[in-house]
Amino acid sequence: MSTQPIERMAVLGAGTMGHGIAQVAAMSGFETVLFDIDSAALDRGLTRVQANLDKGVERGKVTPALRDETLARLSGTHVLADAVQDADMVIEAAPERMDIKASIFSQLDALAPAHAILATNTSSLSVSTIAESVSDPTRVVGMHFFNPVHILKLLEVVRAKRTSSDVLAQVQAVGEQMGRVLVNVQDVPGFASSRLGIALGLEAIRMVEQGVASAQDIDNAMVHGYKHPMGPLRLTDLVGLDVRLAIAEYLHRELGSEQFRPPALLQTMVAEGKLGKKSGQGFYRWDEAK
Repeated sequence: MSTQPIERMAVLGAGTMGHGIAQVAAMSGFETVLFDIDSAALDRGLTRVQANLDKGVERGKVTPALRDETLARLSGTHVLADAVQDADMVIEAAPERMDIKASIFSQLDALAPAHAILATNTSSLSVSTIAESVSDPTRVVGMHFFNPVHILKLLEVVRAKRTSSDVLAQVQAVGEQMGRVLVNVQDVPGFASSRLGIALGLEAIRMVEQGVASAQDIDNAMVHGYKHPMGPLRLTDLVGLDVRLAIAEYLHRELGSEQFRPPALLQTMVAEGKLGKKSGQGFYRWDEAK
């Protein structure tokens, strides 16, 4: 594929990750379209971007001018063709399911410009498998952002089996323009961050399950003893227990390692709807008013 400067960006999915990616893209100077098939979800995503920027202004982290420029560069649509028709880069941030991602990339193959880089924000799924859904897999790459995107600077760049060197170089340049700290990894299950993070999180859940200590005490041990900014159980609540369970099941299946077998406690909590912050209850109780 021929490469050209990245000026226009489309972000697919207005949920937890998507709206944050769109915010950072627009703040970094890219004309950005946020897409979600659900109009209500799209409105919520755009509202959260506005709220994040307003809070940044209140705290002196964002200038009023940057907030206004960011909002001027950001638009939304619930029509996929409209979102991607002029895009130089598309970043997919749909739920962590291979069937959903493969379907989206199959549509992108027909709707996005031939020069557009197609990136997936998957945290663990095979980028190479996702790339099989398009006619030119050399333009497919992994861009794994971290939540909350406007605060956490890490970007894991995942090179699939057929990702071209030119595409990889452009993605790294985009990441630098976004102010990211770049980590380059090969396309293996869980990459680097998810594989390590899930292993720690699952062991913490087993410790709660076995009555070793409370969730708060386990988190305090890692925050104050190992200088982690957040404990593994609070992080699990933030990410979503259902997301953690899906990743653990995938890694256990793909790697065959018992350390990734989902603990019974995690499975039970997900079955009971205790998904973490988004449901109001996980290893902690969450109050959105706070």
